[in-house]
Amino acid sequence: ESMVSAPQQPISKLSMLTSAERSHLLPSKQDRSSTHINLDCIHTLFEQQVKETPEAIAVEHPSGALTYAELNQQANQLAHHLINLGVGPDVLVGLCAARSPQMLIGVLGILKAGGAYVPLDPGYPPDRLSYMMDDTKVTVMVTTAASVATLSVPATIQQVCLDTDWQTIAQQPSANPIRPVTPSHLAYVIYTSGSTGQPKGVLIEHRALVNFTQGAIQAYGFSAEDKVLQFASINFDTAAEEIYPCLLSGGTLVLRTEAAAGGLAALRNECQTRSLTALDLPTAYWQQLMAEASAQYPQPQPPAFIAGLRLVIIGGEKVAVESVQQWQRLMVNQPQAPRLLNTYGPTETTVVATLYEIPNQLETERLGQEIAIGKPLPNVDIYVLDAQQRLVPVGVPGELYIGGPGVACGYLNQPARTAQAFVASPFDDDRLTRLYRTGDRVRYLSDGNLEYLGRFDHQVKIRGFRIELGEIETALAQQPDVQQSLVMVREDRLREDSPGNPQLVAYVVPQDQETVTSADLRSQLQRRLPAYMVPSVFVCLEAFPLTANGKIDRRALPAPN
Repeated sequence: ESMVSAPQQPISKLSMLTSAERSHLLPSKQDRSSTHINLDCIHTLFEQQVKETPEAIAVEHPSGALTYAELNQQANQLAHHLINLGVGPDVLVGLCAARSPQMLIGVLGILKAGGAYVPLDPGYPPDRLSYMMDDTKVTVMVTTAASVATLSVPATIQQVCLDTDWQTIAQQPSANPIRPVTPSHLAYVIYTSGSTGQPKGVLIEHRALVNFTQGAIQAYGFSAEDKVLQFASINFDTAAEEIYPCLLSGGTLVLRTEAAAGGLAALRNECQTRSLTALDLPTAYWQQLMAEASAQYPQPQPPAFIAGLRLVIIGGEKVAVESVQQWQRLMVNQPQAPRLLNTYGPTETTVVATLYEIPNQLETERLGQEIAIGKPLPNVDIYVLDAQQRLVPVGVPGELYIGGPGVACGYLNQPARTAQAFVASPFDDDRLTRLYRTGDRVRYLSDGNLEYLGRFDHQVKIRGFRIELGEIETALAQQPDVQQSLVMVREDRLREDSPGNPQLVAYVVPQDQETVTSADLRSQLQRRLPAYMVPSVFVCLEAFPLTANGKIDRRALPAPN
């Protein structure tokens, strides 16, 4: 019909969808529950929970426990102290603290003062931390004596030390501060890998964080009966998935020990000695646990995975079908098997955008070749579009765009990158409505779930860490002894215990083959990049192989030995 009515228009302009199909694929905004996201900030919702369960345990740690009332009181005292130092709405405050009750006091204290926290991992290379402090222009940093010991903090930044300064902080009022903070003010700035050679800070408002938290509580079924493991580093927004849904539903947040990341036996011990009900694990770590459990319990009827556990959330990268099958074999005939949720979401759309509950019983027939990433959380708008930003039919691959109140404000101090990634919605009359362009290739399955198919660019996920290969290449190119560089992901087929294990491989054409070693290149990168971004292998070449049209022939690059 459209071809007959407009025969001169290019075929590329024609829609492959009927009006009914188009309506079916467009997100329904009729049931959007927007009251809470328009009125509340994340810390005020926490304060409401404190009123309901003041004596319940909010946080557990080997160093001790805090009730909701105690955590709130100490966060209030810190907040009043920070207010005296000039912290208020949209003021960025550095947070450099290891996993501890002080870390949570720091997070909540900064939010209650009206500020937004900027996580600064003391284990990061000094150059990267210096860049983040300079980019955010923080004038106040909340820290602990042990965490700040290895950090070179400029004299322009005033440090608030949660242990050595606590006697002074404790003189402040313990009442909830009243601040002019609205849902449109910033809650945190988290840095992700950037293709231009420097990380980029993602700006997340209270509105987005509250929207995610409320949706997660609903989807995960969190309640006051839950004990949730706080596993992730505060530097990654997965920590927000563990902290806020737990504390806003009256549960207990259990801060993990370092030993808990040591494998199946250590995690089982952590879960059982601390009576955990919910785990939130990086997909790569969960897959290691599945391989270990599968080898340990090959029999048809294995023992319970972890007694008392009701929920396991995984996310961070594509989950392997083999690992899911290992889980399902472990869950056969388990009377109270935990729910297993596969989550997906970029930092730019606030933690999690879609969710798929993986069946615990072995599937006889799967719709897709991969494990689905599911359907959107409440108030998350999903669009699968072609190169012209038009909806594609079910089953056809396209790029995933995400809208709704969870979309970030953009990147700090990077208007060009923001304009490129956050685009005006072609489906909304209000041109201020923006969609985040994920760069992820997906398709709709016939049951309405999304299947993840890969990336359109050179961004990768290694062990759950999001990495722009361009950032590593830029860091290499800035070394005086490097002429050309290229970084790619290759499978490590030499490790029998982990076949197909992906690893970063750097190919380098040095200025002088005789003087450059892999150890030199690794050492230079370690001063600038976090450990997870330093390639596992460096391959030095006299020249890159080229295709007939003069481009680097990636398929001809030698496999590392």
